[in-house]
Amino acid sequence: MNQHQRTAISLAAAQAALLCSGLAMAQTPAAPATAASAPVQKVETVVVSGRRAALESAQKIKQNADEIVDSIVADDIGKLPDQSVTEVLQRVVGVTIDRTMAKNDPEHYSVEGSSVNIRGLSYVRSEVNGRDTFSANGGRALNFEDVPPELLAAVDVFKNPSASQIEGSIGGLVNLRTAMPFDNPGFKGHVTAVGKYNELQGKFSPAASGLLSNRWNTELGDVGMLLSLAHSKSSTRTDLWQVEPYYKVDGTHWVPKGAQWRDSNFERNRNGLYGALQWKKDNLSSSLTYFQSKYRMQWDENALFAQTNPWNLVISSDAKYNSNNVFVSGTLTAPADGGVNFGADTRYMKRNSKTKDLGWNLAWKASDRWSFSTDLQLVKSDTNAFDSTVATGLLMPKETLDLNGSTPRVVFDASDLASLQNKGNYYWAFTMEHLDRSKAEQKAWRADGKFNFDHAVLQDLSFGVRLTDRDAKTTKTVPDYNWSAITQTWQRGWDISDVAYLSDPRFNAPTRLHTFNNFFGGQSVPAVYVPDVSLAKDYPNGYATVHRYHDIRCQELKGANGDCPAWSPASFGTNPAGDNEQHERTQAAYAQLRFDFTDSGAPIDGNVGLRAVRTEMKAAGYTVFTYNPGIPAGAPVSGVPVPVIPSFAAPMAAEQTYTNFLPSLNLRFKASDKLQFRAAVAKGVSRPDFADMQAYTSMELTTTKRTVPSTTPGVPDSVIVDAVNLSGTANGNPLLKPVKSTQFDLTAEWYFARNGSLTLALFNKQLDDIIVKQSATTVLRDAAGNPLNFTVTSPVNGAKGHARGFEIAFQRYLDMLPGWMSGFGVQANYTYVDSKTRPYNPVTTPFCAGTSTNADNLNLNINGCDTDGRTFGNLPLTNLSRNAYNLALLYDYGPFSARVAYSWRSKYLQGVNVNGTRGGDGRLADGTSVAFALPTWSDDYGQVDAGVNYRITDKFSVSLEAQNLNNALARQLMQQNIGLMTRAVNYTGRRYSVQASYSF
Repeated sequence: MNQHQRTAISLAAAQAALLCSGLAMAQTPAAPATAASAPVQKVETVVVSGRRAALESAQKIKQNADEIVDSIVADDIGKLPDQSVTEVLQRVVGVTIDRTMAKNDPEHYSVEGSSVNIRGLSYVRSEVNGRDTFSANGGRALNFEDVPPELLAAVDVFKNPSASQIEGSIGGLVNLRTAMPFDNPGFKGHVTAVGKYNELQGKFSPAASGLLSNRWNTELGDVGMLLSLAHSKSSTRTDLWQVEPYYKVDGTHWVPKGAQWRDSNFERNRNGLYGALQWKKDNLSSSLTYFQSKYRMQWDENALFAQTNPWNLVISSDAKYNSNNVFVSGTLTAPADGGVNFGADTRYMKRNSKTKDLGWNLAWKASDRWSFSTDLQLVKSDTNAFDSTVATGLLMPKETLDLNGSTPRVVFDASDLASLQNKGNYYWAFTMEHLDRSKAEQKAWRADGKFNFDHAVLQDLSFGVRLTDRDAKTTKTVPDYNWSAITQTWQRGWDISDVAYLSDPRFNAPTRLHTFNNFFGGQSVPAVYVPDVSLAKDYPNGYATVHRYHDIRCQELKGANGDCPAWSPASFGTNPAGDNEQHERTQAAYAQLRFDFTDSGAPIDGNVGLRAVRTEMKAAGYTVFTYNPGIPAGAPVSGVPVPVIPSFAAPMAAEQTYTNFLPSLNLRFKASDKLQFRAAVAKGVSRPDFADMQAYTSMELTTTKRTVPSTTPGVPDSVIVDAVNLSGTANGNPLLKPVKSTQFDLTAEWYFARNGSLTLALFNKQLDDIIVKQSATTVLRDAAGNPLNFTVTSPVNGAKGHARGFEIAFQRYLDMLPGWMSGFGVQANYTYVDSKTRPYNPVTTPFCAGTSTNADNLNLNINGCDTDGRTFGNLPLTNLSRNAYNLALLYDYGPFSARVAYSWRSKYLQGVNVNGTRGGDGRLADGTSVAFALPTWSDDYGQVDAGVNYRITDKFSVSLEAQNLNNALARQLMQQNIGLMTRAVNYTGRRYSVQASYSF
């Protein structure tokens, strides 16, 4: 035994040295990964080749798993059936993907998808080879778009938990599996070259991957080594037509304040590196894995967008309206503003992300009854982003809209085209910058044991512990997205003499005429003058240049010594409001008993277990108070007394500890070798994202007051205070608890052939402590020691809800047919989900109030508000489609295989108070200004993808794949009381790829 221990230690050191040297020679970045650990979940690994064999392998995994699992297995080494992990996952029953660039910005479309929901819920945890992993983005899961699919052998989706699984996956668990050296009996090599073509852009981009693996039988035992590399570039473009929110401009008719268009070009470089070492001798085995992902993304955008005051619009007499008095077509003018005001921007955004995952595992089979394993893991992840927008503005004499068809249109006559091409109509309008950086690191250790019973019913008892230590820090600019006016039409007369026209030689920063080539695959829209991208890239110098134009116009109005403050950039790394620093430690223990009553006459098996986990959270931040009564010094004051609290900024250290007990039961009834039923019940938790736990609270004292002019010379005006306002906002809540669930699952599974099955699953997830925005009272004391109650809005565990529904899936090849016809097959699945949330303290006010779109406007944030102030309410969980289905027609016979796949999901809520469909220029019926936030929805969307593969020899194959063959349009809707109105239509075009693979 001592000899075994020394051997294990020596092998661990040797593995580390070999892996490090191998990675140093590779000199290539890449994605996360690791090795298998203890009995986290029982998943059978099957080496396959060909699409038919891959489906057989995935079916066998599903049939034999202890839990409810769906898998997708690679057709061959590095050949999952799609171009990204998110697109792979959307084929799984119960899984849908979100196609927006960011959760809080549904205006920008992601062609390959950005995040996943399982059974309608976003509480999804990610693993690589059974180890928890993540990206440093303020969340807890991996950014799947960061991961090269070429490095993966399979993807497993666990729908219900067991005690041995790591906690945190109420929605589900996605485990990305890589190849291991011992998967092959000896040497294995594989290389792939890919060329991708984007039809809309007319651009090619390359990709390549390779794998080398071997194993040897030595005196020290069996040794295996594997190295896999992947590199890919992707280039896509999104064209967009967009309509602004509708306003009840004359008390009767609902009219949008304009329509607009844009194009966005997206470039992505993704590199992956995976290395694995395995060793086995007698009853000892060990593995060391390293998984690295590097992701570099850059996109630029040019847009023309409406920024008119809707209440100054004049609608042409020939305008047409539908039966609800909603504008359909006509011409908009704005004489009071000197024309219809537009902005034309250049936006430049880049992000660099890197995730590294190192893991070591040692397993010892002590006897026929006892086995033990231990596992160490280190994950490091970082990301940084720069987002910069510089815009011109222009005044158009009119805008003619046609909203009759499925795609919004702007109609141009000769005078419109002349106005757009006249550089003298453009002026310098605004800038907006955002920077962020995040770093996260987690160290994890687990030890597991298993005792095998010699018993007719009791199979084995698994038990173990897991300890983690995780740090995460995010820094963002303050303000987050710092919009700053250069010259705007509404500044005329009080801040500037006039806007800074591009035709004025004093305002000669570089611009260019941007043409929207091949817009929507062939539509014609006019070119517009936009700032040169060099201004957006050259931050802050480029910003300082164009903001000096404001100073010139300001001094023309106010004189050389007038009050014309210079522009200053957003703070970054110097203001605690932009910092979010978190530290988390967990200690978990579990025990799980597997049983089987088959030998006792009842064909029932399963497992029952309990997992207990203790979480310690610490967050560092600040509490900031600003005393801002707004009363001039020396002014006589009367009315409501104003308490005195000196402004301060005090460090905050928040700590909490909580423990969760998570029982689980999984049962399976085998009616026959082909028919089985499952029942499962479990409790689960999903910890809040770190982004929701920032320890920073700002409070402010302001007053509502009136000024009475003085009638005595030399005596200042007097102030009457009507109210003292005590308010505040917390960017996060470091004392948030996990979202909790009690979940029930039932399945019926009929496996009628090696590659044929029909399965039905029913699920019900009851959710508690859902995180919502809510107000609470925070007490501060004034200078006299009197308590003052401030109303502070922050995230809280403030709602309950449910997600329930069913899944049905079918697959089979038509093996009963003769010859080549037996190659045909079909895969189909359908998911139905119903959801609802019920706040513990609902906000039911029928109208919104105030002009704030910030977190302090609870009614607006929870229920959404129309441009006339009316609230909506009764909204479902975000990113949840009620219906979704996949249909794939397959062919696999001899050297030829093919697939045509259609994936569809129904509309779903993207967000309530999000970029683009909110503002402070709504109006109540009495003319009072009010903020609005229109819930945005992604409309029904279905996409056709296809691929063909031909094996020229047993070692060499070529394939052709295509995405979005149906040229699907992604439509976004905005909810108003007049209906779900078209907000935007995205066009991305078709994508093609040609691939050649060689194995040796």
